[in-house]
Amino acid sequence: MLNGEILDILSASREAGWVVEPEAKKLLALADLPVPKFGWAKKEDEAVRMAREIGYPVVAKVVSPAILHKSEWKGVAVGLDGDQALLGTYERFKRLEGFAGMLVEEMVPGLELIVGAKVDYQFGPVILLGIGGTGVEIYKDSALRMAPLQERDVRSMVRNLKARALLEGYRGAEPVNLADLTRLLLAFSRLMMELEGHVESLDLNPVKCSPEKCVVADARIMLMKSA
Repeated sequence: MLNGEILDILSASREAGWVVEPEAKKLLALADLPVPKFGWAKKEDEAVRMAREIGYPVVAKVVSPAILHKSEWKGVAVGLDGDQALLGTYERFKRLEGFAGMLVEEMVPGLELIVGAKVDYQFGPVILLGIGGTGVEIYKDSALRMAPLQERDVRSMVRNLKARALLEGYRGAEPVNLADLTRLLLAFSRLMMELEGHVESLDLNPVKCSPEKCVVADARIMLMKSA
């Protein structure tokens, strides 16, 4: 069942029509989905404090309800290795439309996957697993299943990826933590079943998967227009 904090996040995001990333990450954490250490800085000194607590190098992303695709606005900076680089990025982000602060986040290693869902008005939530990151539209390597997912569905989705060897260990590389990926997908499926009627789509891209764990590095939640 959706708790009050999740419903409050959805309600506060309704005017924009989508959930800004810090709030999306908070929502995912409330639903037991793994996210990096992060903070939403609304002042320069907050950004510095958060980055020092997380530990350099960090990722910085612009937070703005007017900017849905951050990379198109050069609103993402990776590998910031000190206060000076962080503050320079904050100053640059301040000039972007609708600036509402900066997400400061730990850097997470791993293979980039996409986990997504859209609500089919006849069948309900449809879950996607694929090779993610910036190449998702180029490779178009994905598998679809109807929610709710079972463990056997996740195994089948992995087997159906053309690039599954990357997950299972390629040319001596360690395989990603498939048990952790399974837990993530099952939790995501449960969340989407609960969010049906509230959201139009939910994309986790990338999900970073390593031999140790899988973590949601970025998230976009689009709300139902009539919700």
